[in-house]
Amino acid sequence: MPRVRAEMIENTRARLIASARHAFATQGYANTSMDDFTASAGLTRGALYHHFGDKKGLLSAVVAQLDGEMDAHLQHITDQADEPWRGFCERCRAYLRMAQDPEIRRIVLQDAPAVLGDAASANQPQCIESLRLLLDALIQAGFIEPAPSQALARLINGSLVDAALWIARDEQAGERLEQALQGLELLLRGLKPRT
Repeated sequence: MPRVRAEMIENTRARLIASARHAFATQGYANTSMDDFTASAGLTRGALYHHFGDKKGLLSAVVAQLDGEMDAHLQHITDQADEPWRGFCERCRAYLRMAQDPEIRRIVLQDAPAVLGDAASANQPQCIESLRLLLDALIQAGFIEPAPSQALARLINGSLVDAALWIARDEQAGERLEQALQGLELLLRGLKPRT
């Protein structure tokens, strides 16, 4: 019986998250109501309160899901690279390109910072640590100039996040992305060992 109950709880949560994710992506956080999510998922408002507390809690769960998918995509790029340096560079480029994905743009880069504030960046310590480990490996292998990897990870992560936020507000689709990718190439070249 406990297993069946756990599956029911997970199913309810998944349905609410899927419903909210669609609504947030297509209408935006401000233009949706809790009744939109519950009706679409075939559930009651009580289910939303029970599992997420409120609309803001549901947004946080949607952002966490998207963050997980973004991390998995970036890790896949790293894992598939034929060479660590190229994988790292492509991972940085892919992060900037994700800022144009309509769902990520609207939910993660526009609504979440406005609604959740600092809580929207709850995943940042994990991202920075992952980046630090990649940088340590690149330093050890001689692909980049030796530097304090924690500081370097924070600088790179901060610049990528800020550029993604800037890209997400682009009125001319793609113009800021192209500029950011050009700037990124200069930054990446600056990491290479001096010969």
